[in-house]
Amino acid sequence: MTALVTLGESMAVVAASTPGPLAPGKPANLSFAGAEATVAIGVSRLGHSASWIGRVGADAAGTMIVHGLRSEGVDVSHVHVEPDLPTGLMLRERRTADHTRSAYYRRGLAGSRLAPGDIDERLVSSARLLHITGITPALGRTARDAVRRAVDIARRAGVVVSLDVNYRALLWSRDDAADELGFLVRQADLVFAGPEEARLLVDEAPPEETAQALTALGPQQAVVKLGAEGALAAIDGAVLAQPPVPVTVVDPIGAGDAFVAGYLAAYLDGASPAERLLTAATCGSFAVSVQGDWEGLPRREELSLLTGDDVIR
Repeated sequence: MTALVTLGESMAVVAASTPGPLAPGKPANLSFAGAEATVAIGVSRLGHSASWIGRVGADAAGTMIVHGLRSEGVDVSHVHVEPDLPTGLMLRERRTADHTRSAYYRRGLAGSRLAPGDIDERLVSSARLLHITGITPALGRTARDAVRRAVDIARRAGVVVSLDVNYRALLWSRDDAADELGFLVRQADLVFAGPEEARLLVDEAPPEETAQALTALGPQQAVVKLGAEGALAAIDGAVLAQPPVPVTVVDPIGAGDAFVAGYLAAYLDGASPAERLLTAATCGSFAVSVQGDWEGLPRREELSLLTGDDVIR
């Protein structure tokens, strides 16, 4: 049995390591990124088994992604390699010290070709958690249908369904997103959203009312991610607030996915709602203190690091 199954797109990332526009000779880091892959890595680092379903190209970028996930303990046996399509690419520049811009090259490429036939029914039905995001159904019709198939399998098998709204305006319109995400949130047991994302689904309101309104759509648990202000959740009828875990921010990319990974890992531990939120906030702080989407995710023995002394001897 795999504790967590997730599916989506991963891309190679070339990220400038110093501020300023992209230019010949500018130093950069090569890695990979994907919301669902980050969650899989985070859950794996915290001691639970995780499987990622996706498509990559038969190229160096695809090999890097598969090998990278495998080295983090993520099961990649259900990854499909596209022989004729390249892996997607993200270029990320730190245009100023405080502003990061990303350009995506993904349309029609390997990751967007995820399809219902890629979803292994036995894998999903034997999992404890299925995690999906609002990014994957926005990639195209077959990817949307793959998400729906995974959710249908999970619900029939009694597997907990987790949804991170993760709205991407460049991929689809608000109306299209609201229709599909409205359907998915009603299938979910647990939903994560930022305040702006939540407005696709419920009326504008303070965070505590937003969380409660999301649970009124069907999920038993709704977490509103507030970034540097922490998080607020409605869980089984109770409302809980989680302040941020203080840390020096180096790179804000990936904080939301790290938060989700921490929450889901703690849920798999059987932790209380308050403990889930604390673990989630701690993982988010770890992520933003290091360059990269997933590179700073903590391992279980490191979770107490941010509440201890600054120097460990």
